Amino acid sequence: MAAPVSHMLTANRLKDGDVLYWKSGGWVLRLAEGDVFAEEKAAEAALASAQADVTGNKVVAPYLFEVRLENGVIRPVKEREIIRAAGPTIRPDTGKQAAASPAMAGEVPVAALADAKGGGGRNA
Repeated sequence: MAAPVSHMLTANRLKDGDVLYWKSGGWVLRLAEGDVFAEEKAAEAALASAQADVTGNKVVAPYLFEVRLENGVIRPVKEREIIRAAGPTIRPDTGKQAAASPAMAGEVPVAALADAKGGGGRNA
């Protein structure tokens, strides 16, 4: 049986384009550190709060996306969010996917996506 679907809030930092995740009224860089909302009402409230950072020119385009918690690990449901959590797809030796750390729990390296699809991925 699949884990129930929850939501997280993401945006891009205006200054440098980094992918950010909502955490207790602020933003963090790692998927594994972000808040997971089991209740839709709480997720919508976080999205409304994030609009202050849009107005303040800190972030752009905040939105909610679906995740599942599997054995304590956050797993994005859609491939787009898996890629955003891992980092740039052009050079897997740079960005978030290059730093193997416990903070990356729940993030899937781009190479794993290519292997899962049966070969080289988009930039092979």
